[in-house]
Amino acid sequence: MSLFKKSNKTGGFIDEIRCDEPSYLIWKWHPLGLQSEKNNRENAIRWGSSLRVKEGEVAVFVYKQKNGIFQDFIEGPFDQRIQTANLPILSSIVGLIYEGGTPFQAEVYFINLARLIQVSFGVPFFDVYDPRFPDFSVPVAVRGTINFRIADYREFIRLHKLSTFRLEDFQMQIRSSINRYIKDIVANAPAVHDVPVIQLETKISQINDAVEYDIIQRMKEDFGVIVSSVDIRTIEIDKSSDGYAKLMAITQNVTTATVKAQTAAEIKNIQEKQRIDMEDYGESLRIQRNEAQYARHKQTQSEHFASFQVEEQAKVGIAGAEALGKMNANGVGTVDFNGNGFNPAAMAAGLAVGSAVGQNIVGTMHRMMDGGNQLNEMTPPPVPILMYYVVVDGKAMGPYNIVVLKQMISSGTLTSESLVWTSGMSQWVSAKNVGSLTELFENDVPPIPQKN
Repeated sequence: MSLFKKSNKTGGFIDEIRCDEPSYLIWKWHPLGLQSEKNNRENAIRWGSSLRVKEGEVAVFVYKQKNGIFQDFIEGPFDQRIQTANLPILSSIVGLIYEGGTPFQAEVYFINLARLIQVSFGVPFFDVYDPRFPDFSVPVAVRGTINFRIADYREFIRLHKLSTFRLEDFQMQIRSSINRYIKDIVANAPAVHDVPVIQLETKISQINDAVEYDIIQRMKEDFGVIVSSVDIRTIEIDKSSDGYAKLMAITQNVTTATVKAQTAAEIKNIQEKQRIDMEDYGESLRIQRNEAQYARHKQTQSEHFASFQVEEQAKVGIAGAEALGKMNANGVGTVDFNGNGFNPAAMAAGLAVGSAVGQNIVGTMHRMMDGGNQLNEMTPPPVPILMYYVVVDGKAMGPYNIVVLKQMISSGTLTSESLVWTSGMSQWVSAKNVGSLTELFENDVPPIPQKN
């Protein structure tokens, strides 16, 4: 279709304003066959000319007046003839629009909102310092790409002059800013993100995330573009530099000292734990011995309760004899009422009292003996409970009774080869060699052999 056709009203040329460029970011319209920026024809646009704006594009009409620059924006998709309703700002400027082919002066720019622009960047070697060792600098270089597009075209136009816009110059500005941003982020990565300088090459992903987060906001504010991605391909360290060699030597020394300190601390912790375990084990054995002795003592008392009663009765008799002796020593019953000679009344009273006390004591002892005999007849002695200590992962655990040992066998914690010990044994022995435990392993099912 021809880009020019004659108007049926004025006989002049009617334009078809559109952009057929295969690849562009910003493109200034000019009539076909005329060279841009070197003719006046491209700025004289007639009413009735057709305007075609594809989806993902915006057409910007720029009017330069004495009192300023005005703009009309038409977003695609759009395919109509230019009328007053299409360009409201021009209507307010002219004030009166003549019907027909009357031209008006305007520059028309097409902005591509759909195109994604990719710019490669390369930050040459610059010095990076480890905050722990600020005396040694290491040269670092960064290379990668950035992808962006125009989203807010009004903000983009505010920041840039459309009349002098060149994509090559714009990419150069982007590249220069990106290099500055990345250099700042990488140089501060050891302090801000706790990344050692000698490990920068292995932390590309972490640094890339920090760079992308920072650049997205800066590019929007400085250039009016939206960054879709930042891809740092390489972070190169100059390993031939003196700073790198010195930093590596110091870092290795620090790492070696740290490993030694950590190892010593771990060994100390292990020794301390073993000491505490041994103390706990000794205390457990002491408590167990005391409990066993107390249990045997009580069992002996229960088995010989009658003898125990006689012993206690004898103690009461001895105490009574001693009391009578003290009475004689104090003169009770040996003098009369006048303080001379034998006092039979006092002695009789003492005997009466002693007889009553003795009868009460004897009655009490008989009742205790009868009750003790009934207790021995009704209550059997306690059944002794065997308790075993078990070696698990090189440590003595327990003591456990038979019920717990069965559960340990079921879970695989206790096997026939496990070492066990109980009171009365001279040393640790395998569980299979203890008669009271042998039957616990009789139902064990051997594991199924695996085929090679």
